[in-house]
Amino acid sequence: MTTPKHPTLVAVTARIEQRSAVSRAAYLKVVTQAKKPGPYRGAMGCANAAHAYAAMPANDKLVLRQERQPNLGVITAYNDMLSAHQPYEHYPEKIRAAARQAGATAQVAGGVPAMCDGVTQGEDGMELSLFSRDVIALATAVGLSHNVFDAALFLGVCDKIVPGLFMGALQFGHLPAVFVPAGPMTSGLSNDDKSMVRQQYAQGLVSREVLLQAEQAAYHSAGTCTFYGTANSNQMLMEIMGLHLPGSSFVNPGTPLREALTSAAVQRAVQLSQLPNTGMGHQIDAKALVNGIVGLLATGGSTNHTLHLVAMARAAGLIVNWDDFCDLSSCVPLLARVYPNGSADVNHFQAAGGMGFLIAQLLSVGLLHADVTTIMGEGLQRYTVEPWLDQGQLAWREAPGQSGDEDVLRPANRPFSTDGGLRLLKGNLGRAVVKVSAVKAQHRVVRAPALVMTDQKQLAELFKAGQLERDFVAVVRNQGPQANGMPELHKLTPVLGLLQDKGFKVALVTDGRMSGASGKVPAAIHVSPEALNGGAIAKVQDGDMITLDCDEQILRLEVSDSELASRQAPSPDRLSNQHGSGRDLFALFRDHAAHAEDGASPLLPPVHHTGF
Repeated sequence: MTTPKHPTLVAVTARIEQRSAVSRAAYLKVVTQAKKPGPYRGAMGCANAAHAYAAMPANDKLVLRQERQPNLGVITAYNDMLSAHQPYEHYPEKIRAAARQAGATAQVAGGVPAMCDGVTQGEDGMELSLFSRDVIALATAVGLSHNVFDAALFLGVCDKIVPGLFMGALQFGHLPAVFVPAGPMTSGLSNDDKSMVRQQYAQGLVSREVLLQAEQAAYHSAGTCTFYGTANSNQMLMEIMGLHLPGSSFVNPGTPLREALTSAAVQRAVQLSQLPNTGMGHQIDAKALVNGIVGLLATGGSTNHTLHLVAMARAAGLIVNWDDFCDLSSCVPLLARVYPNGSADVNHFQAAGGMGFLIAQLLSVGLLHADVTTIMGEGLQRYTVEPWLDQGQLAWREAPGQSGDEDVLRPANRPFSTDGGLRLLKGNLGRAVVKVSAVKAQHRVVRAPALVMTDQKQLAELFKAGQLERDFVAVVRNQGPQANGMPELHKLTPVLGLLQDKGFKVALVTDGRMSGASGKVPAAIHVSPEALNGGAIAKVQDGDMITLDCDEQILRLEVSDSELASRQAPSPDRLSNQHGSGRDLFALFRDHAAHAEDGASPLLPPVHHTGF
C-alpha cells in the first residue's frame, strides 16, 4: 500500500509548479529543441569531427567513426588543493576504461575551478567563493558546447562546485547526466575535540602550534571533510534527487566498493544515452527539487543551500523561495545529527544506515515524492538500498530496517525534532534564514543591543580587547553578494560560541553567509535586501535594541518606522574589497548579483518578490 503524500509536500510542490509555469515551459522548450536523434557527432562536418577526436586512441577513433556507440563527456573539478577532489586525479582514465568495456568512448570535455573554502575562510579569496559557483556553471557550459557527447559525467564534491556543475549541466538538459562522487575521508580527530581546541585558541589558552596539530588531525587525508557542511550536503542532495547511484555518496575513496561504484556510474551513463527521454532537464522537475529540500531539512544540512538550491532550481526554470523552505521545515522531522548538529561525522551516518535508511523513512511517512525519474529509472524506491560487493561484484541490497545508532540517525517516528530546524525570519530588517537544529531552546530568543561592524575581524579584535563580556547582537553588514561577493563569516563562530557558553545572550544578524558547518549560536543570515541594495540593516546603529526570535520567526529592529525612515545609511567603503586576490575581475558579478533569496547569481534573470 502506497503511503499518501503529506499535504504540505503536495501544496508546496503545486505552488512551485504554478509559480514556475511560464519559466519552466520556456526551459523545456529549449531542452526539447536541443534533443537530436542519433549520436550528436553525426551531424558534424568532417573537419569538426577530426578536431574533436584527433588525440584519441586509434581504437576509440574506429568506434567513433561508426557513429553508433555513445561518446561520454566528462566535466572534472579535479585539483589536489581540495582533499575531496584529489581522488579525481585518476578518474578520467578509469572512466575511459569503463566506457570501452561498455562499447563506448569517453573524453574529458573540460575542467572547472574548485576552491577550498576551508583554506580561504577569513581571507580575501573568500570574496570570490560564492561567485565561483557561477564561473563553474559557465565553464561547464564551455566544456559541453563542443556538442559531441551523448551523455555527461560530472566530477565534483565541494561547496560551490556541485551547484555550479548542476547549473551548467542544465544548460544541456537534453543530455543524460550522472554525478560521480569521490567519498569522505576516514574519521580523524573528533569534531567535539576540534571545536574545543578552536575555542581554547580564541581565548589564548593554547598556541597556534597546538591548533594546527588539531586541525591536521581532523583534516588528515584525501576525501571530503567529514563534518556535515555544504560539501556533504551536496552529496546527499545529488543522491536524493536521483543523480548519484544509490548509496554511493558516502563510500570512502580508494576502497574496492568506491572503485566499483565509479565504473558502474559510467556504465549507467552509457545505458541512459541509449534510452529515450533520459535528459537531466526533464528529470529535474519541481518534485525532484522538493525532494532535495526535504532531504536538506531532514538531515540538518547546510544553510548555503538556501542560496544554491534556489539558483539550481532557477537554472531548470523553477522558482523556489524561502517560504517553501520554511513551510516544508514545519513538517519535515530532523532524522540525523551529524556535526555541527551533533558529535558524529558522515562516516558514522553511513554506518548507522546512511541514505538508504533515510530515504526509506521519509517515504514511509509521505514526505518524499516517490514518483520521480532518477538515473536508475522510475521511482525513488530504487534508492532505499545500499551497495555492497557480492563475491567482488557490485550489487545492491535493502538498506537496514533499523538504525545502527539512534544517536546519529533515527526513524521517522522517533525524530530528534519534529521539524527541520530551518526558519524564515521576517520584520523591519527584511527577510533572513536561521538554522536552529543545533541551537538549544534557551538560546533561540535573543533581545539585546546591536553592535555594528563591517568586517568579521572587528569582532575578534573587540574580544581580545575584553569589550564583549556582555549581551549583544552582532550586526555584520555590507557582506552581501553585491557588496563583496558574500563571503562566509566562519571566523565569527568560535568567539560567539565562547561568549554564549559563558552565559551571555548573543546572536548574529548579517547580510552575509555563515559556514555550512556553523550552528549553535542563533544567526539571522542572508538578510535581504542587503545593506548595499537598500536594506534596513544599513541603518542599524550601535545600541539599537534588536529582537531575534527563532520561535516566533521575528527579526525586528526596535526603532519606530518614522525614525528608521529618517536615518541616512552610511556610504559603504567598497574600495577595500574591490582590488587584489582576483577581486578586480569579479566587479561585473558583484554589480549584477541577484538578491540572496533569488540565489545571489549574476547569471539568472531577476524574480519579482512580494516579500520585500
